Amino acid sequence: MLEQKGRPDMTSGETAAQNNSEQIEAWNGIVGTKWVAAQDRLDRMLAPFSVALLKAANVAPAERVLDIGCGCGATTLEFARATGPKGRVLGVDISVPMVGRARERAAAEGLSATFEIADASAHAFAPESFDIMASRFGVMFFADPASAFANIRSALTREGRLAFVCWRPVAENGWITVPFRAVLAHIAPPEPGVPGAPGPFAFADSAHVTSILTRAGFRDIVMTPHDAMMTLGAGPNALEEAVAQSIEVGPVGRMLNDQPREIIARVRESMRNELAKHVTAEGLALGGAVWIVTARA
Repeated sequence: MLEQKGRPDMTSGETAAQNNSEQIEAWNGIVGTKWVAAQDRLDRMLAPFSVALLKAANVAPAERVLDIGCGCGATTLEFARATGPKGRVLGVDISVPMVGRARERAAAEGLSATFEIADASAHAFAPESFDIMASRFGVMFFADPASAFANIRSALTREGRLAFVCWRPVAENGWITVPFRAVLAHIAPPEPGVPGAPGPFAFADSAHVTSILTRAGFRDIVMTPHDAMMTLGAGPNALEEAVAQSIEVGPVGRMLNDQPREIIARVRESMRNELAKHVTAEGLALGGAVWIVTARA
């Protein structure tokens, strides 16, 4: 017998929103601004995982899709193309600058996708209003992930589907470990974080993710490992593109936020030397390792 679905307790939703305040501040500040500036490069870099997500989501024409952590809208626009004129696609994100860019892209392409600035962990979605919830690296930042996913589940139909991609452990991701070597030659490593704490690698442990989704009420949970090469640079300037990409955004960039200019200059030179080892005729690509997660409401 199916569990009765309904809107989660609003008190827990308000608490989740308060706990996510740090993420909201970051993505509406320099982090969000940097991602908008690097949107083209990031879309290219993450393209293999957009393809994997679209395949896992298996969206049909006229379906209703909720894209969580939509960022600058790359996957939302793909879902809009897949669902066609009779479908409905909503992208939500906490970042004002990124949602602004997503709206510009949808308008330029004449697609009917809509976007909303919202914290999915606490937003009052209309009950059972979507057929599928999808996300490309947008669900690892919740302060209370079980509560957040319970809230998202309330927006899905009774046979609604969940599909998202999230990073596997850092050690399996060359796009992180290779630049890290250059950084750690000049600055001390960061303090080890709490396993499962909000952040890009919060869902690296499959057992942790399965537990979260089970507590949120999802069933038929499947986690499939997937690997792909990520293009950090292309063309004659591939190396410089890759250096800029690694330093300006992502975990490596955050490590350098408070460093003096001379240290950043040294890191840049070390990173150039490290990344140069990976340049080929096709450009510069490093390995990425993710989980493709699917489940049913």
